[in-house]
Amino acid sequence: MTRWMGRFCFRHRWKVIAVSLLLMVAGFACAGSVVGGASAVKQANVPESLQVRELLGKTGAQIVLLVEGVDPAAARTGTALRRVAADARKVPGVTAVEPPRTATDRSGVLLAVEITRSGEDDAAKRVADRLRTVRAELPGAKIRIGGDAWLRYETRLAAQKDMRDAELIALPLTFAALVVVFGGVLAAGVPLIATIVSVGGAFTVLLALSRAVPLDGNVTTVVTLLGLGLSIDYGLLLVGRYREELVPAYREAAAGGRRTVTPADRAAAVERAWATAGRTVMYSALTVAAALSGLLAFDATNLRAVAAGGIAASLVAMAISLTMVAALLRVFGGRIHPSRRALQGTDRVGGFFTGMTRAVQRVPLPIALVIGALLLGAGAPLLGARIQLSGTRILPPELESVQVTNVLATKYGRTERPSVIVVARTDPAALSQWALRWNGDPAVAGVEDARTGGPGLSTVVLAVRGEPQSPEARALVRRVRADRPPEVRSWVAGQAAELADVGTVLRDGLPLAVGIVLIAMLVLLFLLSGSVVVPLTAVAMAVISLGATFGTLVLVFQDGWLSGPLDTLTVGGLEPFSVAVIFAFAFGLSMDYEIFLIGRIREHVGMGRDTRTAIGHGLRDTGRIITSAALLMLIVFGAFGTAAMGDIEQTGIGLFVAVLVDATLVRCLLLPAVMTLLGRANWWAPAPLRTLYARLPADLDGRTMSADPSHLITTRTEPKRRTSHHAREEGR
Repeated sequence: MTRWMGRFCFRHRWKVIAVSLLLMVAGFACAGSVVGGASAVKQANVPESLQVRELLGKTGAQIVLLVEGVDPAAARTGTALRRVAADARKVPGVTAVEPPRTATDRSGVLLAVEITRSGEDDAAKRVADRLRTVRAELPGAKIRIGGDAWLRYETRLAAQKDMRDAELIALPLTFAALVVVFGGVLAAGVPLIATIVSVGGAFTVLLALSRAVPLDGNVTTVVTLLGLGLSIDYGLLLVGRYREELVPAYREAAAGGRRTVTPADRAAAVERAWATAGRTVMYSALTVAAALSGLLAFDATNLRAVAAGGIAASLVAMAISLTMVAALLRVFGGRIHPSRRALQGTDRVGGFFTGMTRAVQRVPLPIALVIGALLLGAGAPLLGARIQLSGTRILPPELESVQVTNVLATKYGRTERPSVIVVARTDPAALSQWALRWNGDPAVAGVEDARTGGPGLSTVVLAVRGEPQSPEARALVRRVRADRPPEVRSWVAGQAAELADVGTVLRDGLPLAVGIVLIAMLVLLFLLSGSVVVPLTAVAMAVISLGATFGTLVLVFQDGWLSGPLDTLTVGGLEPFSVAVIFAFAFGLSMDYEIFLIGRIREHVGMGRDTRTAIGHGLRDTGRIITSAALLMLIVFGAFGTAAMGDIEQTGIGLFVAVLVDATLVRCLLLPAVMTLLGRANWWAPAPLRTLYARLPADLDGRTMSADPSHLITTRTEPKRRTSHHAREEGR
């Protein structure tokens, strides 16, 4: 299939390019609708604590003016606040203005303005502009704007800025690295063009998915992150293999006195490259998509949005790479050619990987034990990991709204996110009467007065002792839910309740998610290798690699290691949703390079080489390309690791570590050592599966590859009759 696809797109280049560009333009045009939450469906079975967010959110949002450095009792302060309150009431969308409140230490005063949730951003900006005019009447005062509406607005702006900055860092550095890898601007431009087209095209697919899966703003990060990383990788692999397949044709042309090769030679090179590297790209994309599909098992909107975005990005990256790259190779023609080193047979990088493989194969057991112990040690901090909802701690501290939120909690007694809050359809007096029973609870520090939370709603906060998300606070949530206000509809929410509900969602979906991912990985790797041993060892190494990744995240974001040099936020724990997302992403990407390498080793085994020799040839052949691909992906993820938003920062650094570990320790050392130890047993499969695999098409590079490598388990292969093509292959 991939051979046919490469041939078709090479022949019909302009049609393919036109369709791809149309897909890109349509995707970028509809990106705003997708990101803006144009989903036609809503999440079902919303957890109780998150229902309260929506319930109270319907009653409105707040913009808070914080004035510090003034005397709250001074006449001019009161006059200025009355004037700005009157101005704020004139803004469309404002429903009420609360009376000014004085700080407990009389260091300032606040004014809260209620606005509707409909058109919140526009109303928030207008109200904030009116409130800031108080500066003219109170010179020398420190004026800051906060509130939940302003916090959401600033958070969205910060996330958008992080995305732009990451792209501005990643794209130029990636292009420069591609120029160095390929030794030419045009060859470097092919993967980059395909990358831009695939990112745009992914939004077109997302618009269709939004009719079945609820989406949120996380899809932008996912599509950009995966779209950049995978598209560059796939384009690099395909262009690199195409140039490699051109080497024999260029040598024959030189021997015949010709300076270049014929279009037929280039078409044949595309067919061979797509039949081999294209097949690997297809399996890689399906593997990443399968890993992300596990997130669909969780009954959580943001995880399903991430899964939808990731699946769309990976499949579109595969489709654009297999189609548009072939078309661009035809357009650029003879300007994309093998490197001089390849033509002269002086590739030092290939020699380096050959020597490294020989060194590993001399002592495979000690190397496997040392690398395994090193990865397990790196994952040890995961045993002390704390899972928590970081709230505003994961936001940049320089955000004005974050600073105001902290001041409101310390000086005004306004906790934006209480540990435990009870909402009921009753009056405040009845709710206060019910809440008095909790004054004697050992986990309760005090019960605040009940207040109106909206039409027919009342709220009461139970202040807890110690950390707001501690096990004791979560136990209090369970007790309160077991003893609710009688005869009225009620909800128990707050930080502790949200963490408990999130934990329940993740625990309920985890078995199905793990089952989907593991079954998909095993099936795909079996179809690639014809073995059940290779998939099991690959999954085991991916799990160990993931442990090292999460151990590093615990050290950096929970314990604060290297927070100064890396400029990271230390939040005291890991976000549960971030853990799920990084696990799915990193698992898929860690399998990515193993598929590249295993696919090439399988090619050599299919040509009759023994496993030990095939490992050396596979690592030699893929060494330059996979190392270059890993470097490019490290550039992309490293750019996202510079983000100011803590969740984007965690994702970027987590994936950076995952790719770094997998492309160095796992691919170069652990995988060759383990496969060398297993030897012919690598290709074992039960007889029924061997029969099934033997029926699959396995024609690669114009040669009929042995579809069943299991003959290596029991017998030695007889040397195949040498042909000129085999001679060229071995010489290469």
